[in-house]
Amino acid sequence: MDMPQISLAVDIGASSGKMLLGWVEEGRLLTEEVWRFPNGAKKQGGRRCWDVDGLFDQIVRGLAHCAEIGKIPSSVGIDTWAVDFVLIGRDGRRLGDAVCYRDHRTDGMDKKLLEILSEEELYARTGIQKQIFNTIYQLLAVKEQEPELLEQAEHLLLIPDYLHYCLTGQICTEYTNATTTALVNAHTRDWDWELIDRLGLPRRLFCKLVQPGERLGDLLPDVARRAGYSCSVVLPATHDTGSAVLAVPAQEENFLFLSSGTWSLIGMERCEPDCSAQSRAANFTNEGGYGGTIRYLKNIMGLWMIQSIRAELGEEMTFARLSELAEEAGPFPAEIDVDDPSFLAPESMKEAVQAYCRRTGQAVPQSPGELASCVYAGLAARYGQAVRELFALTGVSCPRLYIVGGGSRDALLNRLTAQATGKEVFTGPSEGTAVGNLLAQLLAQGVFSSVAEARGAVRRSFPVGCVRPRPQ
Repeated sequence: MDMPQISLAVDIGASSGKMLLGWVEEGRLLTEEVWRFPNGAKKQGGRRCWDVDGLFDQIVRGLAHCAEIGKIPSSVGIDTWAVDFVLIGRDGRRLGDAVCYRDHRTDGMDKKLLEILSEEELYARTGIQKQIFNTIYQLLAVKEQEPELLEQAEHLLLIPDYLHYCLTGQICTEYTNATTTALVNAHTRDWDWELIDRLGLPRRLFCKLVQPGERLGDLLPDVARRAGYSCSVVLPATHDTGSAVLAVPAQEENFLFLSSGTWSLIGMERCEPDCSAQSRAANFTNEGGYGGTIRYLKNIMGLWMIQSIRAELGEEMTFARLSELAEEAGPFPAEIDVDDPSFLAPESMKEAVQAYCRRTGQAVPQSPGELASCVYAGLAARYGQAVRELFALTGVSCPRLYIVGGGSRDALLNRLTAQATGKEVFTGPSEGTAVGNLLAQLLAQGVFSSVAEARGAVRRSFPVGCVRPRPQ
């Protein structure tokens, strides 16, 4: 009996990374987690930075572990968060730090951009939701604060592209992640060269755009030596949400998705972008998806707030316990806007939530349960608002909302979400991003013939829960 083809997904989030093997048996996708490691931005030279070299070392150690357990993958692919990047010099080495999007170097860069073009024009060209940490603002910060780096740089690589470069020596930019930069034209699906010129950015920085499913090549000899074998490197949708949406177990053509993790991304899959003034006013974004689709979505603060509160409470406080305390506390009489800028990178999330409530003249949560209850209600309210805005903008009504990612395990938040949206909520897979990463590799290898077939395997392979809204 032939051994099934095994792929390896490297899925790196803001707080941790994981590596999952995946293969298909009798139409079901089987997975096995083989490596896990911590991640997190740390202060370095006065800025929040990622340890990208440490991340790469962990990837190679995970590859070697596959050999140790006798499960060698035929392919590997990496996905991470969006917008952050490194610069590569003419000698092929990294220049400067990998600065985190939560760093304050972009403060005021939106005003700098207005000296060049209006926000209306930028959205009409790129269709990307304004967020002060978008790559376009980060590059303006580099241009103003460290112009020598741009002069010395030969290439700009987003974080997963840099890690793939370290694996293979190949330089390119994967399309789904590139669209989050606000430098890709939503209509041509290529870099917006006119925009890049107007910003005064060197064209040489911007590498060829390639689609998910592209085979980059094999591991570099030194990497293969450390791993104990060689394998192909195949691009997934390197933006973690792009991978997560591929893993949505929907059968219908039109569906709502919520990728629930550190960030909450809620939207629908479409064929064409909407770069209209109405879409911009509602702050929706048009990001590239697998197979040339558009992920039309809204980026909401997400479980970052819960993660931060939990971290402040100490290691003994688990997410499950914090959710229990929120349920015991019940609805708290204060409404917070989870997308308020004060929640992006505060020194203390507890104090940020309390300060927001004081500033808006509301009751102030004190206990861990009250704080968590306040955040959960704020998240669900934003999801409900986003769903109503989606239907108003698209005219498309969907009866179900599919939640993938770690947040799909939070029963309280799922119930609040069903109630706030008025939709049936289907939950899982909880490792949606890694599963979507695997699907892209297996599609590239011909194991699946279509996205529909791949999503069918997800339905057969992972438990999917269902939460219905209570009658009003």
